[in-house]
Amino acid sequence: MATDGPPDLERYRSYLRLIARLHVPAALRGKLDPSDVVQDALVKALQHLDQLRGRTEAELAAWLRQILATTLANLARDWGRGKRDAGREVPLEQRVHDSSARLEAVLAADQTSPSLAASRNEGLLRLAAAVEALPDAQREAVTLYHLQQWPLDRVAEHMGRTPAAVAGLIKRGLKQIRTALADESNTGENR
Repeated sequence: MATDGPPDLERYRSYLRLIARLHVPAALRGKLDPSDVVQDALVKALQHLDQLRGRTEAELAAWLRQILATTLANLARDWGRGKRDAGREVPLEQRVHDSSARLEAVLAADQTSPSLAASRNEGLLRLAAAVEALPDAQREAVTLYHLQQWPLDRVAEHMGRTPAAVAGLIKRGLKQIRTALADESNTGENR
């Protein structure tokens, strides 16, 4: 992470939007747009940049995830006043952390050096951008199946499609993600 100026928070927009998309409560999906939630979180991050204590890209990403989790929790609280069932709650911060860990697992890499950690973080941002670029149905199927870890039958029921149709969406989505990541890698090598 460069220390000669403020960090480029815009690089994290797709990554944060993907995480927000996973954690906007189903009852609020028609009312809260993940892009708006991320915008709020990035504005808060800019307002509180002096509180950033991290020096690495991974620490910056963790700090931004924390701000996003707080933003999501505040929005859910504001929209759901009086409708909470404390017995069914899983702390939102923990769910954001867990989904981020699943996203990172897609790019599993050994972090034995700072350069590998930086490379992994960059890959994570590229992966999030590739998932965000998928057509809506593919993005939803890939996200629910791989990041939310729903069984195929549950994804199919949720999407109102057959398991075979959802499997096709996931397969095409993963192929498109791999192609996008490979194209970006090849473009980066040719620079």
